[in-house]
Amino acid sequence: MNPLRALILAAAGNNGIRRLVGTAPVSRDVVRRFVAGESTSEAVTATSALVADGLTVTLDYLGEDTTDRELAEVTVQSYLELLDQLHSAGLSGSAEVSVKLSAVGQALDERLALDNASRICAAAEQCGTTVTLDMEDHTTTDSTLRVLGELRRSWPWVGAVLQAYLRRTLDDCRELAGAGSRVRLCKGAYKEPESVAYQAPHEVDLSYVRCANTLLQGDGYPMFATHDPRLVGIIDERARWHDRKPGTYEYQMLYGIRPEEQLRLAQAGETVRVYIPYGQEWYGYLMRRLAERPANTAFFLRALASKR
Repeated sequence: MNPLRALILAAAGNNGIRRLVGTAPVSRDVVRRFVAGESTSEAVTATSALVADGLTVTLDYLGEDTTDRELAEVTVQSYLELLDQLHSAGLSGSAEVSVKLSAVGQALDERLALDNASRICAAAEQCGTTVTLDMEDHTTTDSTLRVLGELRRSWPWVGAVLQAYLRRTLDDCRELAGAGSRVRLCKGAYKEPESVAYQAPHEVDLSYVRCANTLLQGDGYPMFATHDPRLVGIIDERARWHDRKPGTYEYQMLYGIRPEEQLRLAQAGETVRVYIPYGQEWYGYLMRRLAERPANTAFFLRALASKR
């Protein structure tokens, strides 16, 4: 294992380091920059500010790998509360939710995860918004796509996430590029074996562009999750090549990453959706993002140094 990754993972389980990260002034700035807060009300406040700036939002209640039915229920209830507050604040037309199936019981029972996700989708429908299923490591891909297919029987607008670094993803893009299908394309951040995932950054980028072309030439609604300026430029060019008008696709970026670029794209007429994580599991979220790829450490530090 990469020594830096091992160190980060060790820190993730250390309560003393967690307290230090949560209380040190510089660390608090990092947390506030990348996580909207611990409570639903803080997440809604952050959403309101972004929507006022012409951005759209997807919210992730932090937590994953749940192996306890009660904790899975806590996650479901948190999403129901969030959806209710978004609706009450008049934000549900501009804000949706992102759900990790592992947080609602996937590791316990796929059927449990489907039932819990269905409850969230039903509430989202009542509130006038949508749900996107986050994708996790490759061992859950088939299960997540099965649940997606079941959910889309009742709610065809449920969004999928595909990861460009997986060798299978181009085929998955072809399968999911049909009319009405919402697909978020990201690079992927989990540590995966070479047998299932491209390892070299340039190979991942090439796969991303191939997948983006497939989604743009399809009849669905592509959602391009990237902060890479070069990929943003390529997507812009390919969208015009495929005669895609703004509003028939969107860009997505993480909360706190390149906020000025988010605003620039929105002001240019593009739809930009900001991925907002929130909840008490913020420490694990930050550590996992760093541990998944230790190079993310430098990425987060650069993001703090520059808002562009």
